[in-house]
Amino acid sequence: MTLLCHLVQATRPRPSFVPLLSRPPCRLPPGRRLANSASLSSTSSTVNLTYDVFDGKSDSPTPLVFLHGLFGSKSNFQSIAKSLVQRTGRKVLTVDARNHGNSPHHPELTYEAMSGDLLQLLTQLHIDKCILIGHSMGGKTAMTTALTQPALVERLVVVDISPAQSNTRSDFHLYIDAMRDVNVPSDLPRSTARRSAEDQLRHRVKEHSLRQFLLTNLVERNGSYTWRVNLDAVSAHLDDLMSFPSVDSTYHGPTLFLGGAKSPYISSEDYPKIERLFPCASIQYIPDAGHWIHAEKPLDFISSVVTFLRS
Repeated sequence: MTLLCHLVQATRPRPSFVPLLSRPPCRLPPGRRLANSASLSSTSSTVNLTYDVFDGKSDSPTPLVFLHGLFGSKSNFQSIAKSLVQRTGRKVLTVDARNHGNSPHHPELTYEAMSGDLLQLLTQLHIDKCILIGHSMGGKTAMTTALTQPALVERLVVVDISPAQSNTRSDFHLYIDAMRDVNVPSDLPRSTARRSAEDQLRHRVKEHSLRQFLLTNLVERNGSYTWRVNLDAVSAHLDDLMSFPSVDSTYHGPTLFLGGAKSPYISSEDYPKIERLFPCASIQYIPDAGHWIHAEKPLDFISSVVTFLRS
């Protein structure tokens, strides 16, 4: 099936939301075997992920599950989750990945490992089918899960990332070095400590909004200020995080790739791989949005997701 791409040119006016084109339902080609859990192997042990649940009133048994990006946490989607509960009536889960938020630290940080953590969580919660919505790193975890556990994923939304190599498009290694060099005295009030940390980040992390995002990881533990994200694990696995697992399978469920019009993370060079792995995918771009679409354009983001769910 042909990939349906909704391309919005950054140089011309466009509406904030482009509706999906009508298309016949995607079907599994005769003789094609869906991927199973053995398609990707992982030697890591799973960890018990922390999560928040936002209960809906709908009779629909399929919840929405949000997976955040690198350096993020489940709190990134709190307001989005509440809005989607109101708009759709569905239950919404927001999840902290391993080495992020309040989830446990572990030396391994690969997409196979994070997908395994997610599978364990959903099994514990007796969720046998969900709609995965993942941003950046979380988008790659969601794609990995859909490709290896297709029966679990009813629909898939991938936010501003593709299954392509992305190490040339990021400065994450610079952010890690900058965060490691931050030294905040333990006797400072939290507001003063945050300002001190920002001042130390400023000369290497120029963008104010990005500094504020990184600073959400600054926490006080046992009387000292530290980063809750596991910088050692992120640094050791940065190549893994910037790449994507090698897979020889496809996910035939409805899929939306939702990109920021000002972001480079979903480019035309990625379309062939998207089409091969996700033959029922559509691609849309949110005008005037960068990488953090849900934070920069929350109303457009919510409208795109809701329309996709109803299509």
